[in-house]
Amino acid sequence: MSAATSSASRTLFYSLTLRRRPLSSFSAAASYFPSMRLDPNPPDLIGWVRKEGGFVHPSVNISRDEPPHGLGLVASQDIPKGSDLIALPDRLPLGFDVDGRDGTEANPVLVELASKVPVELWAMKLGLRLLQERAKVGSFWWTYISNLPEAYSVPIFFPGEDIKNLQYAPLLYQVNKRCRFLLEFEREVGRALSELGSRSHPFEGKDVDSSSLGWAMSAVSSRAFRLHGRKTGDSSSVDTPMMLPLIDMCNHSFSPNARIVQERGGPMPEMLVKVVAEKEIQANDPLFINYGALSNDLFLLDYGFVVPSNPYDMIELKYDGGLLDAASMAAGVTSPNFSTPATWQKEILSELKLDGESADLKVTIGGSDVVEGRLLAALRVLLETDASKVQRHELSILKSLSPEAPLGTVNELAAFRTVIALCAIALEHFPTKITDDESILRKGVPSSTELAVTFRIQKKSVIIDVMRDLSKRIKSLLSKDDVVAQG
Repeated sequence: MSAATSSASRTLFYSLTLRRRPLSSFSAAASYFPSMRLDPNPPDLIGWVRKEGGFVHPSVNISRDEPPHGLGLVASQDIPKGSDLIALPDRLPLGFDVDGRDGTEANPVLVELASKVPVELWAMKLGLRLLQERAKVGSFWWTYISNLPEAYSVPIFFPGEDIKNLQYAPLLYQVNKRCRFLLEFEREVGRALSELGSRSHPFEGKDVDSSSLGWAMSAVSSRAFRLHGRKTGDSSSVDTPMMLPLIDMCNHSFSPNARIVQERGGPMPEMLVKVVAEKEIQANDPLFINYGALSNDLFLLDYGFVVPSNPYDMIELKYDGGLLDAASMAAGVTSPNFSTPATWQKEILSELKLDGESADLKVTIGGSDVVEGRLLAALRVLLETDASKVQRHELSILKSLSPEAPLGTVNELAAFRTVIALCAIALEHFPTKITDDESILRKGVPSSTELAVTFRIQKKSVIIDVMRDLSKRIKSLLSKDDVVAQG
């Protein structure tokens, strides 16, 4: 790789300057004991759900063995397709904006603290309510809370070395952002609680530090669901994050055997949240639902696991003209002009939000699109010198990765080769190779190290898969009779 390419690779991943500050030593336990309950011998959660008016299928049990992604639910006998597996009446889900079950209003200090939580860290808002119920003597939800994990295997609890082991700047940024927030919010909570009497104290006089805040935020991010039509304090209906006792012990699969539905009516006028069998579930099968089309960044950051060969995993890159010039030259494309586009090309880049004041320079490769449409369109446009040829096509066509080359075969080959070179630069950005990572895993390492190394293997695999996909497309283009010979 050329010196220009090597220099450009330093700005490849879309990120900001990072500073990491550790949480307290308690948090390190998450990497080693992710399946321990808050209460070593917790009360019967299934029995509690039934006692409080919920339904649990007689063949649904809590597994004693830990299936993929954590302790979960399992079928003890065959369950027919369409069967109700779990049903929770409206009073069992735990949410921040729901009044206490004793009819009291939300604690004003808690409401004020929740207002200081950034929108993107929404889990901390509901986490405050969870901590309040955990601290409360005789909480209605204690049976549920006592069954929650004592610690979580999300990266904010990783030892410092394993945060570095992630090797991927966009996730490192998010991890450090959450760590900084928890440390700052700990001080905010301390100030709010310092002058309160025991009666108005939302946590029954108990101290709240960054570790307990991190536990609560992780519990919510890994277990909460958004329910439709929940009522807020002003009686309007909104989608509201809620914790669903027992239901949240269903693990994830992209090929689930169950799904969550909401119902209202019938013999129970209040909202019912149900889990229904999507297919026949055989004895000893775990219960799986689909958490969503998420990247491994979100699975690890919020849930504490990584999905191998995740079809929705992507790599975030920074759109940079100098970097693309270097990639094009490395690919053998003559006279690239990504860093010095013509006026008409800059206008199209502005439409793609890759230039100008409102530019969003984060682009992706991988996932179902293989190459993000904005990036692909920019490459096609900047590798074409004939403005009239480009302007004959809608922007949606230029963004589409289809068998047809909208601006011709020569242009398409140059664009694909540039992306492949960009992928090669991205792989160089990682300090280890996949073979090195696999060798580390064979040695036997702590679970946090295993998660970090597995995560970076999957990120590198995304890049390699994109290179393979585009290489096949290049071969297909070259096999056509009308291909112009390339120099």
